[in-house]
Amino acid sequence: MSSQKASEKDNAAIRTPQRRRGRERVAALLKAGEEIFAEKGFDAATMTEIAARAGASIGSLYQFFPTKELLADALQTADGEALYGMLEALGQTSEQMTPAELLDRLFQDLSAFLLSHPAFVLLVDRPAADKAQKSDRRNRMRGQIARLLSQTKPPLSQERADVLAVIILHLMRVAAAVSGEADLPVRDAVLQDLRAMLMRQVNEPR
Repeated sequence: MSSQKASEKDNAAIRTPQRRRGRERVAALLKAGEEIFAEKGFDAATMTEIAARAGASIGSLYQFFPTKELLADALQTADGEALYGMLEALGQTSEQMTPAELLDRLFQDLSAFLLSHPAFVLLVDRPAADKAQKSDRRNRMRGQIARLLSQTKPPLSQERADVLAVIILHLMRVAAAVSGEADLPVRDAVLQDLRAMLMRQVNEPR
């Protein structure tokens, strides 16, 4: 069964729209996919629900994304590019920040990113995600964060920047899980404690 699914995915292909109307439709489908995946999880989400949320026909969804896996892959790629862009933009001002200021800004920006891309971590961690692509994305994010930390005033050592980049990405996963619990009474307090844990990495002498 798994080999059959893999074959189906290999044979399927995402259709790239050429016209503006088609691009807008794809954007709406991706947005709906983000919402449904975040609400129900990848396995429980259905293409029918995603099409309905986007206000599109199921045929239109399958026209652009023949399988749920391909939709998840496209969404993961789009979200990843948004994250890389955010980190690149932060690099424009990182040289003017202290390490503590940059860490605080990173925590704020990453928290905002997770709120606007609630399915990002879930899709990255799904069992069917391509392992090579997952490793490449993780290394790219770590590299970007480490470069930011090595550009501060004063700069952190490359070794320390590399360590903190790993810590930040793991805290991001925890923050994503906590942010997803809308009914958790202590959610905001937990997020503040996570921020404090991160700030201690540069505020306490070593």
